[in-house]
Formats: sequence, C-alpha cells, structure tokens
Amino acid sequence: MKPKTVVILALLLIIIVGGIAWIAMREPAVSKLDGFAQCLKDKGAIFYGAFWCPHCQDQKKLFGTAKRFLPYVECSTPNGNGQQQICADKKIEGYPLWEFADGTRESGLLSLVRLAEKTGCALPADN
Repeated sequence: MKPKTVVILALLLIIIVGGIAWIAMREPAVSKLDGFAQCLKDKGAIFYGAFWCPHCQDQKKLFGTAKRFLPYVECSTPNGNGQQQICADKKIEGYPLWEFADGTRESGLLSLVRLAEKTGCALPADN
C-alpha cells in the first residue's frame, strides 16, 4: 500500500474508534434506581430544589445516575438570587421539598425508604 493510503486508513480507524468511545461514554449507565425514580414521578411526587442547595445535591446523590428520572423542579433563578414563578405560586419556602400526590409535603433530605413509604414505589431489594 502507498503511505498516503495507510495514513488515510489509520485516520479513519481513529475516527471510528473515537466515535464509538464517545457514544459509549455519553450513554448513562442503567441504575438499579431508575425504575424507583420513574415510579416517584408516575405516582405524582415532585421534588422542588435549587442548584445552590447542598441538601438538594445530597438528595440527588442518593439516586446516582437515576437522578435524571427524578420529578425535579428547579426553583432558583439562574443567578441564584430569586425564585422561579412556579415555585412562588406553590409557596415553596425551603429546599429540598417533596410534594406528594395526596397534597402532603415533607422538607429536608428524605431517605429512599421514606420516599417509598410516601409513594408506594418499591425499592430495589438491596437498598
């Protein structure tokens, strides 16, 4: 083969392998809590929080990659100095705050067990 052909083939191979690796890294891993987080949403639970709130971040960490399925409402304005209208209308005064389908609310960091109790969603066996 000509050197120019070898270089072109090598570049194509690098592009293909790099593309596959990029796609694989972008695809979030399936979490054992995906179904639980989705169930919370399906059962009408809503998690109100703010990006700057450390307890909200801790709440999300309990779910790992399953946090993408949480029924989360961001209450803070982007500059962190105000509240989104949806949260003002709901009279959300502190974060994190969970609102459930029966109209009850609980504030603070809630355990997965407590969320399961409030919604009837089943936790995976090893939680």
